Amino acid sequence: MAADELIGYDELDDTVVHLKLAVPASELHGSLCGFLSGGARVGKQSLIEALHMDAEVTPAGRDQALLERLVAQSEAELADPELGFEPLLPADDRPLSERAEALVDWCRGFLGGFGLAGADVHGKLSEEAQEILRDLATIASSSFDFGDEGEDEDALIEVHEFVRMAAMLLFAECAKRPAIQNDTLH
Repeated sequence: MAADELIGYDELDDTVVHLKLAVPASELHGSLCGFLSGGARVGKQSLIEALHMDAEVTPAGRDQALLERLVAQSEAELADPELGFEPLLPADDRPLSERAEALVDWCRGFLGGFGLAGADVHGKLSEEAQEILRDLATIASSSFDFGDEGEDEDALIEVHEFVRMAAMLLFAECAKRPAIQNDTLH
């Protein structure tokens, strides 16, 4: 795969399985996005170290390269003015229950990563951002009862869109960094 191709859920899932992480791929991506949205940066440490995760296998080679690309991809998507961010979740052809559970895992990871970022945002968040975090917490603690498949599919699409926009809004509010032009003062 070329370095500029977007990482997909299955590719990330393969890496998560190989590293024997204790979290699913969707939760790992959610943790990263929450961490970035809270204003933190991965920097020179590995993603696994930055998120304080345990891996039975130390990321190296292809795994480390994929995780580094994931960080860059996630930062770029969250900051995308065209709103192109997408949570990494199983494809639409996977069972509804699997996709719904992955979205719950993603939200759980996002909240953990956001908290881990340690952003000094408590009391400084807008009312909208505080409400978004409460809504994400509700989703993260949800379990689903499935009934009408069409209605359930529509509901999942709505929740997915809310989560997608919520992540970008929190990133925009909390991860704003002053643009560094260069070292020359004008």
